[in-house]
Amino acid sequence: MRQRISYFPYEAMDQRMQEELMRCAREGTPRPESSAIRAHVPAAFWSFADTWQAVFREGVVGHSLKELCRVYISRSVKCEYCGNQRSVAAAEAGLQEGKYDQLMNFESSDLYGDKEKAALAYAEAIAWRLNPDDEFWDRLYRHFSEAELVELGFFIATTMGQQSWLRLLNIDHHQVLASTSASMAPGFEDAEAVAKSKESDGYWAKH
Repeated sequence: MRQRISYFPYEAMDQRMQEELMRCAREGTPRPESSAIRAHVPAAFWSFADTWQAVFREGVVGHSLKELCRVYISRSVKCEYCGNQRSVAAAEAGLQEGKYDQLMNFESSDLYGDKEKAALAYAEAIAWRLNPDDEFWDRLYRHFSEAELVELGFFIATTMGQQSWLRLLNIDHHQVLASTSASMAPGFEDAEAVAKSKESDGYWAKH
């Protein structure tokens, strides 16, 4: 499949936008390719960048918890571009790769605590359009305040919309400012590694 929307040229961006793209290359999540797509419309570019800073990197809910929800959504909508990224900040805070591997079976996994499972159940209900009962909400309120539920729900909805869209575009990593591997999942550090990992029988998007 060919790419459906082009990358806006880095050279045509203003200095502030170029600086943000360099941050994407240096720190990742998002990587430069998705940002270069949004750069066709500066309002879309900055709306996402500012929202991502405020409700993903910052905010009232723990960043690692939001990172788990982000990748859960990636795997639910099968956005390979987003699902093959990892938050550097979450990794530095101790989030281990094994937790990503069991996301789709989080309820039965012993890798997650009760609060993580509650957050992932919230992501599950949004992603799969479930109609949970009072017990579900009681579970959420045992772990989260209303402000936290608003931020987490808004973040999940935002990333679900973006990832559902990016999935259609057939973009991939190491195509814009390709010399860095910041925030790439293990086995996706460069274009050759990406191709090899996607050919593996154990590649997550095949299941």
